[in-house]
Amino acid sequence: MRIHAAVLYEVEKPRPYDGSRPLIIEEIELAPPGPGEVLVEIVGAGLCHSDLSVINGAMPARLPTILGHEASGIVREVGTDVNELRVDDHVVFSFVPICGHCLYCATGRPALCLNGNKASRAGTLLRGDTRLQKGDGKPIMHFLGVSAFAEYAVVAQESLVKIEKSVPLEKAALFGCAILTGVGAVVNTAKVIPGESVAIFGLGGVGLSAIMGAKLAGASPIIAIDLVPTKFELAKQLGADFTIHAGETDPVAAIHDLTAGGVEYAFEAVGNAQVLEQAYKATRTGGKTVGIGIAPFQQRFSLPAITLVALEKTLQGSFMGSSVPRRDIPRLINLYLAGKLPIDALLSPSVPLDDINTGFDRLAQGSAVRQLVSFTPS
Repeated sequence: MRIHAAVLYEVEKPRPYDGSRPLIIEEIELAPPGPGEVLVEIVGAGLCHSDLSVINGAMPARLPTILGHEASGIVREVGTDVNELRVDDHVVFSFVPICGHCLYCATGRPALCLNGNKASRAGTLLRGDTRLQKGDGKPIMHFLGVSAFAEYAVVAQESLVKIEKSVPLEKAALFGCAILTGVGAVVNTAKVIPGESVAIFGLGGVGLSAIMGAKLAGASPIIAIDLVPTKFELAKQLGADFTIHAGETDPVAAIHDLTAGGVEYAFEAVGNAQVLEQAYKATRTGGKTVGIGIAPFQQRFSLPAITLVALEKTLQGSFMGSSVPRRDIPRLINLYLAGKLPIDALLSPSVPLDDINTGFDRLAQGSAVRQLVSFTPS
């Protein structure tokens, strides 16, 4: 079938993207689903910093590709050997297709799935195939097994989580990345308990979701740090007790002053090695630092090695919120429906597919939190 999609051919084009247009809107060919695959009509697709990191060259990807990994939609066709999904089911995408039988899946850590992440690095679906191509037959690679900046996507059934039809479907896209990653880092990776102190560096969609997770966990105090002060009111609305403008104040010193020695947990949601170093220094003796943001692959940082032993500090990564998507996405949705995860506050105005480059300008500037792509012609 022929579909409209935003195709990325070249990275590191200059900003503003509205002028350089790294994402080209064009008609491409989408093959029907093969064995174990599903055709999904995209209803919600969020613009995420991970997509931006590919556009600006900070994160590698196979090109050309269609970005978009935070998404929701409606099943329109199923291939053979699909036994858990049916036409008209509502689904949220998991940006790691989870094979279910590798070492990490078998030991309860499916976000690290060997086969799913191998396929993502190769730009294919879970079983090694591609279903996207230009009119001349040249292949277009899949991004994280999703490629949601398109009207339709063919994906492995292992990339989908079925949800109830009563859930607002467009908003449900956020549970596939921002909410899963941010809340998951707090409750799954760090396992914060009531009364423990938390600092969150970076107030994008994932960082603000981490604030929601910290509030849900009963953390106190919750400290939010960013360079864009216009985000502070929203951070307080979602549960932050204190905010720190990192451009005007040394956040490490300020956190130590607020907590008499540092927080028990610090979360880095920027994707910057220098900020990760600050987060580590902001923790107290025995504290834990959790890296959520994906830093450019060439960035390095150093820490006093003695602090790992003498101060029993911990530095840990959190990928996809250390989540089990088929367990956690329905749970998080239930918390939203119960009024305990106010995800609506994250939503900025939607952006038409034709204007997606402008949307990424807003994301890069920090003037938008979570924009959803609209597939209705502008």
